[in-house]
Amino acid sequence: MFTAHADAARTLSVCAPVQHHDPEDRLPAWLPLSAVTDAARRLSGQIVRTPLLHAPTLDRDLWLKAEVFQATGAFKERGALNRLLRLTAPERAGGVVAMSAGNHAQGVALHAARLGVKATIVMPETAPRCKVERTAELGAEVVLHGATVGEAKGKALELAAERRLTFLHPYDDPDVIAGQGTVGLEILADRPDVDTVVVPVGGGGLLAGVAAAVKAQRPWVRVIGVRLARRGGPTLADGINVHALGKLPQAIVDTLVDRVVEVEEAEIAAAMRALHRSFGLVAEGAGAAGVAAVLGGRLGRTGRTVAVLSGRNVDGDTLARTLAA
Repeated sequence: MFTAHADAARTLSVCAPVQHHDPEDRLPAWLPLSAVTDAARRLSGQIVRTPLLHAPTLDRDLWLKAEVFQATGAFKERGALNRLLRLTAPERAGGVVAMSAGNHAQGVALHAARLGVKATIVMPETAPRCKVERTAELGAEVVLHGATVGEAKGKALELAAERRLTFLHPYDDPDVIAGQGTVGLEILADRPDVDTVVVPVGGGGLLAGVAAAVKAQRPWVRVIGVRLARRGGPTLADGINVHALGKLPQAIVDTLVDRVVEVEEAEIAAAMRALHRSFGLVAEGAGAAGVAAVLGGRLGRTGRTVAVLSGRNVDGDTLARTLAA
């Protein structure tokens, strides 16, 4: 009897299949890697394929993913365009509405105009002047409402109901997150030996998309988010001055992101100055947050590191004061 059981156990051990876990299995059902690669094909030729710049004067092993070279000056148009291209014919005909502190607003405005879709953007009254003016110049109807993005969202939803517009959320939307994830695809294509990717975090759409794209293909690469330490008040980093991540981004951050660190206002200002003095690059406060974390020693040893420069849209007066400090 014992021998028979032993033979059966040996048979089972030989025949049992070896379990191979696909890294993509960690992605949620609403964001498979194919959603990001499909977005990349959709966006090809319609956005800037931004460069990866080596920055040895800042850190020997640092590269910058320069989304500041997008037409609107920020990564947001990736997600905005992907979402617009996924609209149904009736949704296109009816028009869209969005809320934004500025960069999503410009992305929606630019590409909605290109596609012949009427766009209404609700922006908080505290939004940087340059972003408000640029959004209007790109052809969107701009409505200023409230002191925060949250208050602007309430107005946008109200307009969506009144005018039967399709609401385009800046970060809590699968198509928007997939569009932002194309940043991650490009980083891996240009720097396949990257060890760490550092991403600014406001609502979390960029971090979620990049984490999904990177971890599905290189699960050992560290993905680190960078938040503003003191959120809610006046700041250079209005683009990440968000109290809480969106529900969808938070789900990905909880499962795929290695760490989220915080940076202070002074560190962001120092990073903006370092980028300008070393490269002549203009980065808004939110855009410089990843570099701020690197230069401020918030990350420890990270090996070959890519920091996403997410945007450049800062008022001239604010930039001049920051660079002169």
